[in-house]
Amino acid sequence: MDVFVARQPIFTKSQKLFAYELLFRDSYENTCTCTDGDQATSEVICNSFFAIGMDVLTGGKRAFVNFTENLIKKEIPLLLPKELVVIEILETVEPTAELIKACEKIKQAGYILALDDFVFHPKFMPLLNIADIIKVDFLTTTGHDRKRIMSSVGERNIKFLAEKVESRADFEQAVKMGYSYFQGYFFSKPLVLRGKATPSSKINQLRVLRVLQELDKENFNFNAIEKFIMYDLALSYQLLRFINSAAFCLTNEISSVKHALVLMGKNEIVKWVSLIVMRTVGDNKTDGILVTSLVRAKFSELLAERVGFKGRESELFMMGMFSLIDVFIGRPLKDIMAELPISEEIKSALLGEYNDFGRIYHLVLFYERAQWEAFMTCAASLGIEEKHIPDDYKKAVAWADEVCSL
Repeated sequence: MDVFVARQPIFTKSQKLFAYELLFRDSYENTCTCTDGDQATSEVICNSFFAIGMDVLTGGKRAFVNFTENLIKKEIPLLLPKELVVIEILETVEPTAELIKACEKIKQAGYILALDDFVFHPKFMPLLNIADIIKVDFLTTTGHDRKRIMSSVGERNIKFLAEKVESRADFEQAVKMGYSYFQGYFFSKPLVLRGKATPSSKINQLRVLRVLQELDKENFNFNAIEKFIMYDLALSYQLLRFINSAAFCLTNEISSVKHALVLMGKNEIVKWVSLIVMRTVGDNKTDGILVTSLVRAKFSELLAERVGFKGRESELFMMGMFSLIDVFIGRPLKDIMAELPISEEIKSALLGEYNDFGRIYHLVLFYERAQWEAFMTCAASLGIEEKHIPDDYKKAVAWADEVCSL
């Protein structure tokens, strides 16, 4: 399923790229047709992190994301990595005590807060006390309006962002007034990017809820969480996309689902699962692709010791699990491999290279497809006794069936 997100750059006064604002789009048409603010923001977040990837969208720069009053009260901004986002509070919010309290909590957690399309009114004074950036619409405000907004800030350490800057005259006026950041058609129109989303019907909601239940325990267990995720292709893929964002500053390849979970820690796992829950609707149909992936994963894992790869079972499991990821989400395998922080051995094997992992992968495929002559040649090259293979394959099939019934 195709999904879209638009990004519009935000510059400094020296016209260096500072950040991007992410905007909801439902096609390549550079317009927003969605009237539900909650839905638009939820789609932007999920499509940015799971379908397109923040690394692709922003290249490590911060992303301004619009939040409605409802989403702020639910503390949804806390689900996002604070290093990657600026929380943009929409001009439509009512600054109630409940909203101010939620904003203060978000601010104390280390997030940058921006007030969108700000127009001075006494009721917004509590928000000025916690804002880092004020966005002023240069299309709808006059010079007098802008001066009044700046004077209302007083001595607060707040930076100003001029948006809808349509001409050089607008830009020069904003610079002269002391604005720090600039956004608008004078610099660039929003650019629409497309990605492929994992259909929500392919995410096992029961497993997601079980992960949340495990996380809610006082002494939660990484091993238990790993089992729920590693058996689910959609969750495994989205976990690796999430941890590959710039917020985690990965320096090493991920060798297993547990490795990714330990690096993330409990708080980030909770954020990730909560984001999954935000967009997951649909049924729990067992997909034939998932069953085959599970069989390949377990079969590869069982072969590890037989080919002298004891201790690398989790990597071989991951290789089998991702062997049909291109079919599962409808994108070229080469593109998907480029986005995942897994070992080059796994990537090369899945892309057809006949390395050590590649020979094991081919052995699995030959057995699965009943290509017996090729299977025997491959088994001989790996030094495997053929008599053990049927039992290993039966175990893998039985295990996959059991997992899919969970």
